[in-house]
Amino acid sequence: MTTDTFAGDATSPQNGGGPAAADVAPRGFAGLFQAITDNIAQVIHGKPEAIELAVICLLAEGHLLVEDVPGVGKTSLAKALSASVDCSWKRVQFTPDLLPTDLVGISIYQRSTETFRFEPGPLFANILLADEINRASPKTQSALLEAMEERQVTVDGESRTLAPPFMVIATQNPVEQEGTYRLPESQLDRFLLRISIGYPGRTAEMQMLDDQGSSDVIRSLSPVVSAEEVLGMIDAVKSVYMASALKSYLVDISEASRRHPSIELGLSPRATLQLAAGARAHAAARGRNYATPDDVKAVGVAALSHRIVMRNDAGSQLSADDAILEVFQAVPVPVARS
Repeated sequence: MTTDTFAGDATSPQNGGGPAAADVAPRGFAGLFQAITDNIAQVIHGKPEAIELAVICLLAEGHLLVEDVPGVGKTSLAKALSASVDCSWKRVQFTPDLLPTDLVGISIYQRSTETFRFEPGPLFANILLADEINRASPKTQSALLEAMEERQVTVDGESRTLAPPFMVIATQNPVEQEGTYRLPESQLDRFLLRISIGYPGRTAEMQMLDDQGSSDVIRSLSPVVSAEEVLGMIDAVKSVYMASALKSYLVDISEASRRHPSIELGLSPRATLQLAAGARAHAAARGRNYATPDDVKAVGVAALSHRIVMRNDAGSQLSADDAILEVFQAVPVPVARS
């Protein structure tokens, strides 16, 4: 099957293409993308898909939720990604007593000038690692909403813009774990991707023993891309062409989720937009300046399963991941024409 329909006139300026998107960006993008993933792979062994999705999330200007049981490398993945980019990053350990001002910052009164000076919190870093986000109270969790959606925070009635690139990487243990709070749907919907790392294979676990843990390896990592290069890659992702037939496919997926008998709350329009962003980033990572249905499918479960709410029917044992897979199976895939 050819891809002419999906490539379309991808180099046309009105389609967001042109020489920069069609020629220079994909070649440079693929090399930089590989450099980041290779750097992270020094820490996270045997999990190339999780690493790739994490980098895709960064370059699609999204936020990443890493959900898994304790001890499988959630924090190590987030640290390795942050260390691979030459920009500011902060880690905050979320706890029940964490306050919103601990994230956003606080205005401090200056007696000498009789004015207030704003002391920015860790939320003003380029990359914020929110470790064990679901151990903080819902009030503190909600402090992230404005920053994640609008890339700004409002303090004392004044809006303050967050410097790009800005990304929240949150880790959480399953909600069944003691001492955790369920993230509200409004916050889950702001994460572009949710991924799990899973237990390592035998060879990877043996490598971890050789490394004696990941802490020393992470400290030895050097940035492989600058903030300016990341911003250039983000612009390249935005220029990836998406054919009308593929856009229709995305809308069909969202509409099908709203009709699925086992799904109580289907996909929002934000989910459709972010699925498109993830597909564009996946295409660029493959050296293409146009997206295809395969790009959509590659990020589909990670981009969508955390955004739906399943019905609590006693007879239904369907997981959110399986429900999204059923949605994809039910929606006809557009066929490229030569």
